Amino acid sequence: QVQLVESGGGLVQAGGSLRLSCAASGRTSLSSYSVGWFRQAPGKEREFVAVVYWRRGSTYLPDSVQGRFTISRDNAKNTAYLQMNSLRPEDSAVYYCAATNRLYSGSYYYRLPSNFDSWGQGTQVTVSS
Repeated sequence: QVQLVESGGGLVQAGGSLRLSCAASGRTSLSSYSVGWFRQAPGKEREFVAVVYWRRGSTYLPDSVQGRFTISRDNAKNTAYLQMNSLRPEDSAVYYCAATNRLYSGSYYYRLPSNFDSWGQGTQVTVSS
């Protein structure tokens, strides 16, 4: 497992932007992990937001955030990022990053929180209307 620390959350007006960071602490390199972002609003299940695969750095995002959010990674900094643009009030939630070094055969499996082994503590994002 790898220890993850999120940062970058906060309060922003609708239409604004935020960039979340997910840094791996300690000596573990994040380069061999796929890193995902999830969010959870009060009373709702944890929802998949994005994943960047360890191999080639390709990404997958669901339609709900496609075109507004971008996930990336900087292996030299041992950090993954979630750039969020055109934010909406419904994007308000606690955002978590997660990592796994297991390989799955399709993007579907990366949508499932149970398939990630390491989690950060979460960072709050609040979008005001």
